[in-house]
Amino acid sequence: MWVYPLVKYASLAAALVAGFYLSLLVLLTTATFQGHVVYLHKIQMTWMKHLNIPETFGFLRNQVTPFTIETSEGGKLYAWHLLPIELYRQHESELIAEPSGFSADISSRLAFRLLRDDPDARLVIHMHGAAGTVASGYRVPNYRALMAGQPRKIHVLTFDYRGFGHSSGVPSESGLILDAISAVEWAVNTAGTPPSRILIFGQSIGTAVSLAVSEHFALQSPPVVFAGTILVAPFVDVATLVATYSVAGIIPILAPLARYPRVFAYLRTFIYDKWLSQERITRYVRANEQNNEKYQTTLIHAQDDWDIPWQHTETLFRQAVNATTTQGLSNDEFEEREKSAKIDLGAAGSVMEWRTKNGIIRKEILKTGLHDVVMGNPVISLAVMRVFATADPSWK
Repeated sequence: MWVYPLVKYASLAAALVAGFYLSLLVLLTTATFQGHVVYLHKIQMTWMKHLNIPETFGFLRNQVTPFTIETSEGGKLYAWHLLPIELYRQHESELIAEPSGFSADISSRLAFRLLRDDPDARLVIHMHGAAGTVASGYRVPNYRALMAGQPRKIHVLTFDYRGFGHSSGVPSESGLILDAISAVEWAVNTAGTPPSRILIFGQSIGTAVSLAVSEHFALQSPPVVFAGTILVAPFVDVATLVATYSVAGIIPILAPLARYPRVFAYLRTFIYDKWLSQERITRYVRANEQNNEKYQTTLIHAQDDWDIPWQHTETLFRQAVNATTTQGLSNDEFEEREKSAKIDLGAAGSVMEWRTKNGIIRKEILKTGLHDVVMGNPVISLAVMRVFATADPSWK
């Protein structure tokens, strides 16, 4: 007799789960709810700390200058300019004497002038992933890793996309691309840093933004190409990502439906922001090859990434390599070249470079690093140093 109530409650629980899942699918077809799921921009993760007081996140007084960048549409992007530690030490007393906190006029700050007036300064423009703000999670150690390779010369500019943190607006694919373009234009036109001294860095969804902005400038006339682009935990496109994505690597969203091609194909038609990185990296590489522009693209991914499977990087790397040739490579040709070019680093993972007369496309597949932890690791510092040194061998 005890079996019947057990079956009854199990059936009820299954019905409730199914009902919840169907409700979630319906909500996901709406632009507003889908935007919240993709960008998670309302999740702050700053734990009651104020962004205008960077010292509470472990920085020195006035090592970070909070300010805003105006977009082409008149919106305001909240941003941080970070000083490298050795440069800070050299000017510590002057920096301490300045007022701290948000700056309505960043050009009045010493930190800004140290960037603008130094012809050897390098700038990393940082494009973060979904959720949080410029100060959330592993982003703070990420900034330190970005500057560690040359603690006197490498500055960081990071900003919150529209709708994130203190930035105005609502996030969308076209909007985030415009935000990134505005950040680059601020760096070039206001901070006076030429593209040859700028590195574009992106992580997670920030890799899609980084590729979009790199492609945008590469297609200008005349073309504008940066010192390099580093992509950490990139993905092929949103449709491919949701087919495998699980929250915390455990709770799948659309993965259960990926085994039903017709159903999944129908649901794909409701994806508003597609973020077609696979197509963008192809156009970016092809444009640089055709224009004989020097370029560097580095893709880094950890095999224990629970959020975005590392195979996304393999696909993007292969796509980028194919874009350097007229006909593309067959599977056999690519595998043959990979056997001879791939370097096994043991517990550290593996590295492969593809070089042409114009460009270097590099992939680093790490054994460990998860989705976010990797951002603070030495592999990031070394990747930044490699890009800047290759772009200008005389730079030290």
